[in-house]
Amino acid sequence: MPNSLSLRVLLAYVVGVTLSILLMILVPLMLTTYRSDLLLEADLTEYTRDLVEAVRFDDMGVPDRLAASEDGDRWIYESLKEETAYRVLDESGRTVLVSPAGEEFWSTVEPPRLAPGNFNLERGGVQMHSVIEPFEHGGRTWYFQFAASTRMLGFIYQEFTLPFMGAGVAIFSVVLLVVFGICAYITLGYTLRPLRKLSESATSISPRTLHARLRTEAVPSEIAPLVHSFNRALDRLEHGYRVQQEFLATAAHELKTPLALIRAQVELREEGEDRDSLLGDVEHMARQVQQLLLLAEASEVQNYDFATTDVQKVAQDVAAHLQRMAEAAHVHVTLSASASVTQWRADRGALFTLLKNLLENAIQHAPRGTEVRVEVDAATVTVRDSGPGVDPQQLSQMFSRFWRGAHRRDQGAGLGLAICREIALAHGWALSAHRADPGLLLRLSVPDQPRPASSSAGPGPGNIGSP
Repeated sequence: MPNSLSLRVLLAYVVGVTLSILLMILVPLMLTTYRSDLLLEADLTEYTRDLVEAVRFDDMGVPDRLAASEDGDRWIYESLKEETAYRVLDESGRTVLVSPAGEEFWSTVEPPRLAPGNFNLERGGVQMHSVIEPFEHGGRTWYFQFAASTRMLGFIYQEFTLPFMGAGVAIFSVVLLVVFGICAYITLGYTLRPLRKLSESATSISPRTLHARLRTEAVPSEIAPLVHSFNRALDRLEHGYRVQQEFLATAAHELKTPLALIRAQVELREEGEDRDSLLGDVEHMARQVQQLLLLAEASEVQNYDFATTDVQKVAQDVAAHLQRMAEAAHVHVTLSASASVTQWRADRGALFTLLKNLLENAIQHAPRGTEVRVEVDAATVTVRDSGPGVDPQQLSQMFSRFWRGAHRRDQGAGLGLAICREIALAHGWALSAHRADPGLLLRLSVPDQPRPASSSAGPGPGNIGSP
């Protein structure tokens, strides 16, 4: 979680919103605390200008009343005659319009003040704030004067302005956190969706799909260089893998001809112990070269040609092909098949090689006079022998290249099961090994069938090519 990009962005959002809310609270608080007079003067000036806009004139062009909306507030000036009042003066300082408080309210301002701006006055021991705002009408200049007591203004600020301001800040904070939080969450999900798709695409890349590349169409521009670098790394890996596979196949091909020539030369020699030993060594080397070639071919998906194949028929052909080997080892091969359809989509030659290697492995480890049983049904093929089996710790190594069991009777290179694994992966099958007590059971199954918990070659990427 500490390395989560979503979490970091959300935390940055929470911190930013918190600081914004604190700033919204602190700025008005500082202004009201340290600059309260400035705010008060600004408010009074703004209110006085509103009253000026409400002044109405008679036929002679003399102010005689305020507009209807301001007249509706007349009760304020009537009820609070000691706290607030207004009047309109002409150029000579004569009052032409006055609030219900009357001229008596302005008795302390003698002579009348006509200079525009804010000033303070005192009336009956109460401090007053006053504003004079000049305006013109009918070619004449008039002066609107408004005053309000400090105690009334303080009461309004304490009981109304600050609580409403606090409520407004609280509501805005909640809206900011919730609404913008939801927007940030949705935006993050939408923004990071291409990254999740990239991760899924990268997960599906394997040695069999090295040709695949990550798409960069919807990737954020900040991530695009990383994706391009990853694709270039895949290019280098694919090139190295192809070179390795081509070298393996080429070396196997090149070794077949010299071995054939050596075998011919040895066979021309007179019979003897050395001749038989040399022929055995040549046969062993030829088998290893052939298996290396098969392994290189099985690792390349383009070498496969998929078609609907009768698994039961292939298993019968394999059993018939290895009948002589089984008789030489004094092992009886039994093939049983279910009545269900055993049609798989597979490369017939590759499937033949896979089943042949499994059956060869079972024959080589089966004790004399025992049975090797092959069972075929609609979803699985199992091969079981009655030999000593494999230690549980070694089950995970059975499909590794050049691994050889301790009880086999031939001198193989340990590539047979590795070839089986490559073929199974190319077809998307599951190849697994299990202790049978006695013996060993090898199971080949399609991927949608349940598999026991044991060593497995694992399912491949699916039908990705054709043999």
